[in-house]
Amino acid sequence: MKSFHELLEESVERHGHLCAGQIIGVRMAMLGCSLVGIDDPKAPHFRKKLIVFVEIDRCATDAIESVTGCRMGKRTLKFKDFGINAATFVNLDTQIAYRIVSTEESRELAKKYAPEETSPRQQQIKGYTLMPDELLFNVQQVGVHLPEWEMPGPPRRHAVCSRCGQMVRDHREIQVENEILCRPCAGEAYFYSIEK
Repeated sequence: MKSFHELLEESVERHGHLCAGQIIGVRMAMLGCSLVGIDDPKAPHFRKKLIVFVEIDRCATDAIESVTGCRMGKRTLKFKDFGINAATFVNLDTQIAYRIVSTEESRELAKKYAPEETSPRQQQIKGYTLMPDELLFNVQQVGVHLPEWEMPGPPRRHAVCSRCGQMVRDHREIQVENEILCRPCAGEAYFYSIEK
């Protein structure tokens, strides 16, 4: 794997700016890959061997995506909207998985690691860079249930919504009584129709 500074530079370029979330995300991804035994996640032989579940749609997620090469379009990056600055790294060959959570205490600890910085933003950027992993993160080995339709590769299941006719892939359909529905037809739409 490349060095922290090389990976951070790549991540910042993709994300658009340097922030504390980039530091946390790069370090989280490096630690996660190390814990699950993947030393170069972008190498061709690891391309579909790592799945990462991210739990927040913030800056750290962009960094994790940049470091690991995992992407939603490749079905190797999964988003669970929990609002927690956390990610779970799963080695598909070994089934070893670790969930890593950014500690809330690290905000205050950043001052200790960067006392010369007066700006809280700069204290976090420098502090998170210098802080040991065990203070920056809580790490837990976990198991992750991965049904076949969650795996990378082509869809393994298709269903057709009985109301709108939309094809639903990867076991995302909902059965209501004897009716197979897409989520919008089942009342789970994030959008609403505007009649013209």
